[in-house]
Amino acid sequence: MEKIVQKFGGTSIGNANRMKAVAGIVQKTLENNILPVVVLSALSSRGKKDGTTSRLLEAAEEAIKKGPYYKIIDHLLDTHIKIVKDAIEIRNLREELEEEIESELHKLKLFLDAIQVIGEISPRSLDVIIGTGEKLSARIFTSTLISQGTDASYVNLDNVIDKPFHEIDQRFCSYLQKKLANLVKECGANVPVVTGFMGFVPYGIIRSIGRGYTDFTAALIATGIRAKELQIWKEVNGIYTADPKKVNSAKVLTRITPAEASELTYFGSEVIHPFTMEQVTNANIPVRIKNTFEPDLPGTIIKPPEKSGSEKNGATAVTVKRDIVIVNIQSNRMLMAYGFMSKVFDIFNRYEIVIDLVSTSEVSVSLSLDNMQNLDQAMRDLKHLGSVSLRKGMAILSLVGEGMKNSVGTAGRMFSNLAEQGINIEVISQGASEVNISCAIEDQYSDKALKAVHEMLVEI
Repeated sequence: MEKIVQKFGGTSIGNANRMKAVAGIVQKTLENNILPVVVLSALSSRGKKDGTTSRLLEAAEEAIKKGPYYKIIDHLLDTHIKIVKDAIEIRNLREELEEEIESELHKLKLFLDAIQVIGEISPRSLDVIIGTGEKLSARIFTSTLISQGTDASYVNLDNVIDKPFHEIDQRFCSYLQKKLANLVKECGANVPVVTGFMGFVPYGIIRSIGRGYTDFTAALIATGIRAKELQIWKEVNGIYTADPKKVNSAKVLTRITPAEASELTYFGSEVIHPFTMEQVTNANIPVRIKNTFEPDLPGTIIKPPEKSGSEKNGATAVTVKRDIVIVNIQSNRMLMAYGFMSKVFDIFNRYEIVIDLVSTSEVSVSLSLDNMQNLDQAMRDLKHLGSVSLRKGMAILSLVGEGMKNSVGTAGRMFSNLAEQGINIEVISQGASEVNISCAIEDQYSDKALKAVHEMLVEI
């Protein structure tokens, strides 16, 4: 039987009715003689900020501050128990699951008690805390499937990593692919329901992978079992040419390339985790973005072009990354000197600050950042190299498309459209692959700029 991996986000399973609807999607997949491997995020009733993972992170912070973390855990207990009562129809199964959830969250309270006494938290301890969310959602969904007559197996990845690794590299990924493939195989004909949390990763899962780690887990499973397809189920019809909440004329793309998906993700669109894209692209596994609430719609498929040169001319989509800071460094020491840029990047590396865009002249360099953490310390060190200034309240506008490599004048039309709207451009950057043209603008003009540049896509 062919296999596909279906990853569902937290809002897709955020209440009992949604949980049952997702169970219906899984059952329909089985009816098509395809075995789905289900990967779940932690529950979220409305969005990421209100989701279980965010509440668990909040509980960890409150424990360190000796705050009311018990209230947060009690709220999570009530939320999950309510879903169990409404979703699980078999009494014995329901009561057993309620006991498991109460036990799991009681253990978490004891763990947070210890954090409160110590007054600090390690990356490994934080992993223990946030991993609770995916364990609860996967356990509830497994029972939901069983209560509706579908054989399913709960797969907890808490201890899947049983040897030391020092970084998230391909050796780490290859190791996990084999381990995950074996766990799926052990489920036999049952539907594997897998926790999106994969245990203790080097330096902690949030720092090393980020909040999209469930996508990454799904990708590793897909590559490990050589899945026919990886499906990422969200609350949108697919990937749009622009944010449909900001641009009324935005349209769903039937297909984009992995390079386009990676660029859109990095520069503001919540498409798919970039680590995910790297793994499935190397394994030549297509990714499909689907809408949980409109499951019959085709969605957007992410896969390479059928043949070289088959890309359409022009751009594919435009996106905005907001709340950006621009750092400008001006120094005559750059002129006819080597090693200056190395010193600049060494400073940002020292304080673990990620750089988005870079633009240079003979005596100045401008860099965009999306995180103010540790920036004050970095600024002190940068001032030894030259005159340093900050521009807050900025945004990065990015035009993305494989077809721009085959099209002349795309950048010119983009900048002309912005100029016609009176929008000033601060920094310009184009990637070496020519898939992305980005510029920094004032954040207050982001929506206006998005609409202006999107008009180009409508015209092409």
